[in-house]
Amino acid sequence: MPVRIRLSRAGAKKRPFYKVVIADSRRARDGRFIERIGSYNPMLQKDNPERVKINLDRAKYWLDKGAKPSDRLGIFLSNMGLIDKPIITEKTKTHLPKDKKKKETKAKPAAEQPKVETQPAAEQQSSKEVKKQIDKSTNQENKSEKKKIKQKEK
Repeated sequence: MPVRIRLSRAGAKKRPFYKVVIADSRRARDGRFIERIGSYNPMLQKDNPERVKINLDRAKYWLDKGAKPSDRLGIFLSNMGLIDKPIITEKTKTHLPKDKKKKETKAKPAAEQPKVETQPAAEQQSSKEVKKQIDKSTNQENKSEKKKIKQKEK
């Protein structure tokens, strides 16, 4: 049975309170658990001793039995000296807005570059490419474009 040491939510809406429980990993977050070994109240100040309360003897017992702590409890247990500090990877920041300065600097070099004059698109393309373009355009709006392309081809 895969056993985890994890948090089970309690408390009212917008007022979280968590129980530190030993539970089967296949059970629901707030479902049946094997043993309650502590509590976590995130509403209290970080330096308050009542914020995280864990029965260290029971936590050590379950860790010796092979229970794996969740990410948050791994941090709590490492702060208490029971386990090694877990490696915390840097989270992605795609949800944050991009800096406007970066956008402006990227836009300036493109605007400063001189534009190279090219021949009209119809003259550069081969006749096969022109026929493909004609075949692709089937809408009423594109019929006038077909006529122009055929005239340029001749």
